[in-house]
Amino acid sequence: MEYLGEQQLMAPSVRLCSHPLHFLIHFLLMISWTPAWTQRAARLQLTYKDLQLSNSSVIFLGSRNTSSFQTLLLDEDRGWLLAGAKNYIFLLRLDNLNDNPHKIYWPAAKDHVEHCKLAGKNEETECANFVRLLQHFNKTHVYACGTGAFHPLCTYIDLGRSTEKPVVHLIPHLLESGRGKCPFSPEESFTALLTTEGLYAGTSVDFMGTNAAIFRTTVQGRNQHYIRTEANQDNWLNDPQFIGSFSIPDTRSPDDDKIYLFFKEMAVESNQWDKRIFSRVARVCKNDVGGKRSLINRWTTFLKARLVCSVPGPNGMETYFDELEDIFLLETRDEQNPLIFGVFSASGSVFKGSAVCVYSMASIRAVFNGPFAHRESLDYRWVEYKGRIPYPRPGTCPSETYDPLHKSTQDFPDDVISFMRSHQLMWEVVYPLNRKPVFMKAGGPFLLKKLVVDRVDAEDGQYDVMYLGTDEGKILKVITIPKQDWSTEEIILEEISVFQKPSPIVNMEISTKRQLLYVSTVSELAQVSLHRCELYGKACADCCLARDPYCAWDGSLCTRYFPTNKRRARRQDVKHGDPRSQCHDLEEGFEAVEDKVMYGVEMNSTYLECIPRSHQAMLKWTVQHPRNDHVKEVKSDERFIHLEQGLLIRLLEKSDAGIYSCLAEENSFSHTLVRYHLRIIEQEYVGAQQSQVGGATGEMGRAIVNPPTLGQLQMFYKDYTQLKSISGMSADEYCDQLWYREKRKQKLRNFKWKQTVDNRKGRLRRHPGQERDGPAA
Repeated sequence: MEYLGEQQLMAPSVRLCSHPLHFLIHFLLMISWTPAWTQRAARLQLTYKDLQLSNSSVIFLGSRNTSSFQTLLLDEDRGWLLAGAKNYIFLLRLDNLNDNPHKIYWPAAKDHVEHCKLAGKNEETECANFVRLLQHFNKTHVYACGTGAFHPLCTYIDLGRSTEKPVVHLIPHLLESGRGKCPFSPEESFTALLTTEGLYAGTSVDFMGTNAAIFRTTVQGRNQHYIRTEANQDNWLNDPQFIGSFSIPDTRSPDDDKIYLFFKEMAVESNQWDKRIFSRVARVCKNDVGGKRSLINRWTTFLKARLVCSVPGPNGMETYFDELEDIFLLETRDEQNPLIFGVFSASGSVFKGSAVCVYSMASIRAVFNGPFAHRESLDYRWVEYKGRIPYPRPGTCPSETYDPLHKSTQDFPDDVISFMRSHQLMWEVVYPLNRKPVFMKAGGPFLLKKLVVDRVDAEDGQYDVMYLGTDEGKILKVITIPKQDWSTEEIILEEISVFQKPSPIVNMEISTKRQLLYVSTVSELAQVSLHRCELYGKACADCCLARDPYCAWDGSLCTRYFPTNKRRARRQDVKHGDPRSQCHDLEEGFEAVEDKVMYGVEMNSTYLECIPRSHQAMLKWTVQHPRNDHVKEVKSDERFIHLEQGLLIRLLEKSDAGIYSCLAEENSFSHTLVRYHLRIIEQEYVGAQQSQVGGATGEMGRAIVNPPTLGQLQMFYKDYTQLKSISGMSADEYCDQLWYREKRKQKLRNFKWKQTVDNRKGRLRRHPGQERDGPAA
């Protein structure tokens, strides 16, 4: 994926507050101005059944006996996945979740469960040990924390040294309090990151979940030294919901290493009549040990800034997606400059939608090195701070190399500590790359909740493939293609229903080595392949039109693309998706067209089905009449009705006979999907058969015999599509079933008639002359 340079990133700060009416006005202007709000459908839509039939999904069978798979920990090197659930921790193989799984039973203490129930909590959904934290401690041990029925506890899991036969057990004598490391409630959002300095966590530390803070606690031994944000100070944190945390080095000096935390909170910049939620990025220095006389056991380097994900509009107005839902760090060759992907939502009364924005570390650092925000005492407005900034600059990590006088945060001058007590917020905001989202989903029917990204090498460049989890249990597979005019093209390659029962996706992990995605909901866990190249089609053109960077045409099939494979026959065009430039020299470039013969009755109706493999293709119909070489397009009118999955022709005429071709147009490329040879049966030959058709097929038969109005036809087609979606049958299969049903009825009628004839013949043999002369007196 290509992005604009850093010179486009920074701009003067936007207004932090606005009236709701202004927001409504600029949103209405926005949707009338930009075409980006018109979202195309996913090219390939796969149901749960489709995934199972293609063998590209595996459901963890152990999920039937437990629930709440909120925590996943991936170990690519050893080939294991740890899944934290309600009262259990599962150790699963990455290649197959159901291959000899191991589990640890870790329930909450009985007295804690009783206290939880006495406090009014629900026994099933709250008063248990919900595992919320799994972090690598070393090569053989994992640090784990659970809610413990609102009494959080932490301990270690010993996995042993063998990858084939792991020794999986908890170490009970190392149990310690999880306060400041794990939330009390299983529903509370939080983040945690284990480093050599300790465990950094954003969570609450009380039963009610009202005292939230950013902590660093030690996990080795019983020494519970901690450092945290100031309590009950809205300037520091104001009802936060923590999303993610990462350790990112700023320079080559380890003294400059920082922890970056992402969360959303009630904006202190908004007034009491306009409460808004803003997304934030905050940072602290790893070597921060608090102050000496002030801010003791408190962060002295804590700074935060607003993350903006918005759509530019006319007259400088912007439409904001303010609520951060998930964050993903995509590592690059430069470990100091990864890309930060964020999923944002807007769920206000004006409109609902989701967006994905991408941020560079350069833009984040630039904001933290910029001016501070300051609240004036007269009217409590937030303005840019233009006073003297003390030395060393607030937020700077202490380093003996750069300043021997400031080896520790406890050596900071009093004016630095005093400044940090009330100046955590930066004045400028962090804008995404290109100042706009890389993907948007406006309106219904779902919101984006989770995100992972895979960087894929393709024939024509490098692409970041995004996997977006929704609140309906679907996965969207999306790429963004940059254009020459600095715009981008968003392509939804797939829309996948991973689970049979729709449920919000709560966690996702990606294994780039095994090309697998691990997805969990509250009740289920599954693994899904990152690509399904064989489903795109059996021809070069189909594979090229897919524009999937994972897939290429190898001369015979659409298969997995490998950059190291130098086969000449390989064809791929992600950027343009143009089969003409890729498949012209291959005989297999175009799939054979299916020819079908259809019979229609004059003055009645017929339906020609055509279902494109791609949901982004547009259907076009042409006809060539007998004894006529001219091919013309079938325009939509009262008799020829274009539908999403075919062509409905009502009031058939003899002149309608001909060859009807269904063409799929996609990406300026057109190819024929199916061809119908329509033959018209004149009305005079079917008079006797019409009553049989009406009796056999019910409403459908009556619709054929008595041509309905256009409105009735549309209602009839709607009923048909609903029935077809329930039964899973195509139009041909549905008609075949009706024909088979009619044949059975006809056989039954023939059998009864034969029985009647045989009976009458039997009576004639027993009583000669009776049938002729009538019954005996």
